[in-house]
Amino acid sequence: MEIWDAYNEKMDKIDGVSLVRGEPIREGYYHLVSEIIVENKDESYLLMQRDARKHLGGMWEASAGGSALQGEDSLACAIRELYEETGIISNELTEIGRILHYGHKTIHVEYLCNTDVDKDRIVLQDGETSSYKWVTGNELRLMSREELATQRIQNFIEELK
Repeated sequence: MEIWDAYNEKMDKIDGVSLVRGEPIREGYYHLVSEIIVENKDESYLLMQRDARKHLGGMWEASAGGSALQGEDSLACAIRELYEETGIISNELTEIGRILHYGHKTIHVEYLCNTDVDKDRIVLQDGETSSYKWVTGNELRLMSREELATQRIQNFIEELK
């Protein structure tokens, strides 16, 4: 069972309230999600293909990420998720944005990881990711809704340039 801290829409932690993955989240409560865009020093971006068994399976994500576990802040979550889903170890993450998603009752904190990691040494997480590839910023901008699990990352890429 995965337990999350509850937050209000201003990203203030609500003391004494826990949320459980898969259970309905009450109105006014949100859970924290960290997403990490990985940019190599050669200005290419890491795309991870979602495992076929997951929601939006087979689609590409321009980020690693997931829900913050109870007691984790967004940065600790980002560091953990980056390692779990890619094998990349980095504490050099820069927050680049926040998005409140009312429908999913989530607060997404977006990070950028600039790295010089060996591009052939990405580690896939069983049950989460099935493949990876590196693309240029222009290639990422041109990807369609049918290819990408979410297009909001394209907006962050555009703003970074």
